[in-house]
Amino acid sequence: MPRKLAAGNWKMNGTSAELDQARALMAACPTAGVDILICPPATLLSRLSDLVRGSTIATGGQDCHANAMGAHTGDLAAEMLADAGAGYVILGHSERRADHNETDADVQAKVKAALNAGLIAIVCVGETEAQRDAGQTLAVIGTQLAGSLPNGMTDDRLVVAYEPVWAIGTGKVPTLPQIGEVHDFMRAQLLARFGNTANAMRLLYGGSVKSSNAAEIFAVPNVDGALVGGASLKAADFKGIIDALEAA
Repeated sequence: MPRKLAAGNWKMNGTSAELDQARALMAACPTAGVDILICPPATLLSRLSDLVRGSTIATGGQDCHANAMGAHTGDLAAEMLADAGAGYVILGHSERRADHNETDADVQAKVKAALNAGLIAIVCVGETEAQRDAGQTLAVIGTQLAGSLPNGMTDDRLVVAYEPVWAIGTGKVPTLPQIGEVHDFMRAQLLARFGNTANAMRLLYGGSVKSSNAAEIFAVPNVDGALVGGASLKAADFKGIIDALEAA
């Protein structure tokens, strides 16, 4: 069975004051039966990594460049994230795909860079509301998986997060059968491509996850955790989701 993962994506939120939320989460989770991850803004990554070292919390980046170094002003290489203490990096988030026109090929190049730096890649996939309404959800996700993942992926290097674009930050959540359909499909696609190692690849759900709906989402087969946005910014809110995942 995959080890469950509660991953918090702080996005473009947080200054030094928010490190107090990480301290509160550490105090609330002195032990954990699941993996806990916080991906802060790059400005906080090194300080957060130092703060949580030796605790139940790991850290990650929110993106990386495909190149290991060079003239790329404002970008961060995967090696830089690792040097700052990260163990993970989120890649292909819909906000990156939309705001920065990232293609599946761009995401795959970044995944390769992350792997070369020793990071675990959390690769995001998901359909827009128009694609969902048109019945294209599985086709879109299948295309994203095929194009965003390099060959030879293993369960210890890859996490896949299903985040329907229309559910991110909107309060809308797919029905449980809809979540189950996508997660079953992703598992089947990964098994077909990568073999038995895909049985242990963690599949996360993301999109308006909160403590009030987490338990029912985590009860869906092939949901191995969550990629949490706004609800990860407050320790008490994130702890409620972690508790639900531990109880699942």
